[in-house]
Amino acid sequence: MSEIWEFYENLNEIVYVADMDTHEIIYMNPKACEVFGIRDREKVKGKKCYEVLQRHSGPCEFCTNSVLKPGFFHEWEIYNPVLKKSFKLKDTMVETDGRRCRMELAIDMSIQEEQKKTIQKYTSNESMVNEGLRLALAEPRPERSLEVLLAYLGEHLKSERVYIFEENEDGTLDNTFEWCGSGVVPQKEVLQKVPFEVVSLWYHTFKKNKNVIIQDVEAIREEDPLAYEYLKPQNIHTLVVSPLVDNGKIIGFYGVDNPPGEQLDHISMLFWIVGHFIVSLLRRRMLVNRLERLSMYDQLTGLGNRHAMKEYQESLSDKESLGVLYCDVMGLKYVNDTMGHQEGDQLLVRVCECLNRQFGDYALFRIGGDEFLGLCPGIGRKELEHRIALLDQDMEENDAGMALGYVWEPEYSGGFEHLLIESDRRMYEDKRRRKNAKKKERSGK
Repeated sequence: MSEIWEFYENLNEIVYVADMDTHEIIYMNPKACEVFGIRDREKVKGKKCYEVLQRHSGPCEFCTNSVLKPGFFHEWEIYNPVLKKSFKLKDTMVETDGRRCRMELAIDMSIQEEQKKTIQKYTSNESMVNEGLRLALAEPRPERSLEVLLAYLGEHLKSERVYIFEENEDGTLDNTFEWCGSGVVPQKEVLQKVPFEVVSLWYHTFKKNKNVIIQDVEAIREEDPLAYEYLKPQNIHTLVVSPLVDNGKIIGFYGVDNPPGEQLDHISMLFWIVGHFIVSLLRRRMLVNRLERLSMYDQLTGLGNRHAMKEYQESLSDKESLGVLYCDVMGLKYVNDTMGHQEGDQLLVRVCECLNRQFGDYALFRIGGDEFLGLCPGIGRKELEHRIALLDQDMEENDAGMALGYVWEPEYSGGFEHLLIESDRRMYEDKRRRKNAKKKERSGK
């Protein structure tokens, strides 16, 4: 179980997991334990969530279990009388080992309120900032909140472009969010993998707790030629750039191009405050993505699960060819029973690697303990059969046997369940054929 929840250990947000049928707590991350004053979290496992979190003697009347389902998130707000704080909650159902689990992420709304108070204290344009944050926080997803906030800043600061750059693991930077004014050519697509050297002087300024303010880009031609070479072709004359800092570490920056020159100092002050909100939204985007991945992807193989398959199937285009490949791992139960589940997991990983080598450019899913599915839109019949032959050979070479069944339609027009049933039927035919072949091989010896 720890492998599923372990990446929540160091998050600065409250996360807990409870059994939806028994209300027993399965997991609480360190932040949750800190907030609720729990010194030994092992002692709360098995206790009722309503007892620990709400001090209730029975299930809460506002419990959202009845509306939760895998692959979807229910957002709501509540005041916790134990902590005397309001929280924004994001709940989802995760099914694991036959158990329906409620996973809840809690965001302390009082932090946002404190941030708003800080803005009101330090900016001369309180109403503009508060309205921008209100609009951004009203959006259901962090990505959309960031887009709305950048658009609001760009329009009210009378600038041409507002953007966010985030660091990559290799030290380069990507332009991940961008708003452009009317008639301004977007730059996001070309500003990917920007070498760190281009903004290295900016980082020296950031580390001094200062923003980069350029009143005339021509003034940096000699002192910062690398940055100049990037800025000049974009027709940038003035800009303000502010670091994005998370837990004391710079994770990127955000900036505004060509705002009015007389507003540069005011914008710089404003950006120090707004940057905290942007970092918070970036962090929550990561949390939401992880939650969604947990709900939509198989943890062992990294392939999509049944929920992901259903979503993908609903997006398939009509009038396009479609190949459906149904696979069943041979001998998984025997391996689990005789050699242990770790060896069984290794068999599943080998099978997944074979599938990825031959069908990795199409959609692959693990839809059961030993069942895999490949959906290949746009594939030709000969190409599908050729890849299946290669897959068969790959499995033989890597001791990863599967029974295979496939169907192909020249023009898909719905009826997905029929294709699934037919490919499943053919898979069982192939399974019988492979078992009989093995019996004959043994008897021949």
